Amino acid sequence: MEKVMIELEEQVNQLINQILLKAENQYELLIGQCRSKVKLTNTQEHILMLLSEGQKTNSELAKALNVSQAAVTKAVKTLVKEGMLEGKKDKDDGRVTYFVLTQEAQPIAQEHKEHHQETLGVYRSVLDQFDHQERQVIGRFLIKLAEKIEE
Repeated sequence: MEKVMIELEEQVNQLINQILLKAENQYELLIGQCRSKVKLTNTQEHILMLLSEGQKTNSELAKALNVSQAAVTKAVKTLVKEGMLEGKKDKDDGRVTYFVLTQEAQPIAQEHKEHHQETLGVYRSVLDQFDHQERQVIGRFLIKLAEKIEE
């Protein structure tokens, strides 16, 4: 195998390991630091961001986050206890509870949304260093790598 290919394999391996270490025990990897002084997990912050778009049930949050309902229940209980969420019973089916943000949580949800945009901006600035054809190759590589990871 050519030397460049071996070096690329090693770089991909190192990058994936670096991402795993950085994102350990987190739902997502955001670049930079949160400005909010409130100590929440990324999952809790992401729940707030999702609820800023409208009320959702525990099941809907779990599906959107691609995590277990138990994980969402734990995060939601903490957010309710901290006064950031309120549960609202469905008018037609009292067994269904929707969660909504409190006033206190709205700035934190907005900040998390902005943090997402900043992370995408970092990716964009890196991709801007490549021409269109190179970006197409990168895109194909990412698709193929994701397919192999899912096998």
